[in-house]
Parts: sequence; C-alpha cells; structure tokens
Amino acid sequence: MDEQKVRGLMGLTVRAHQATFGEDGCLKALRKGQCALLLADETLSPAVMEKYRQACERNGTLLRVLPPGLLGEATGRPGKAMAVAPGGLATELAHQLSTDIQPREAAKHSGGAIAE
Repeated sequence: MDEQKVRGLMGLTVRAHQATFGEDGCLKALRKGQCALLLADETLSPAVMEKYRQACERNGTLLRVLPPGLLGEATGRPGKAMAVAPGGLATELAHQLSTDIQPREAAKHSGGAIAE
C-alpha cells in the first residue's frame, strides 16, 4: 500500500463530501446503505469496534482498520472512524487498503496496522 496515495484519497473523499464521521453518523450511514467502506482507527475501544464489525457484517460493508492517527492526519478531522459513500473513491480506497499497511515509526511500537 502506498500510504501517501491513501492519505490523498482520504482527503479527497472529505473534500468531495463522500465521508461521514462520528460513531452515530457512521452507524447511520451503515444502516441506510450509504457506506461502502468503513475506515476505523485501531485505537477505538473494543466495544465500539465490535459495533462497527457487526454493522459491517450485517450490511456487507468492508471494514479496514488503520494505524493510530492516520485517519485524523489524512482528513484533518479528529474522528476515529469514517464511513465512505459508495462510488469510485470508496472502490479505490478499498483497493489501496487491500494490501498490508506498512507501519509508520510511531505505529511500530503498538503492533503496526491491521488490514482486515
């Protein structure tokens, strides 16, 4: 995975108004079928992560767990999760995230990334 490309795609997704942030917003987008890809920071609490996993399984939505801080740095938003609307950006992000994320220096100490 090219982390710079992923960062750029996440930023573009926000600028294109194809992103929803926050626990309630992401779960609502999942329930309404308005989420093709859910990006979650690996520092989410286990309870919230489990909510997201279950919602994604029920709706057939792809879930990708990102290294700590990557989501916030790339989007300029403090949130820990981002629902990406269906379309080309979601497809390209999913494709880019289909390979393992190379851990950044800060993430190496916490076990790196999980790409599910």
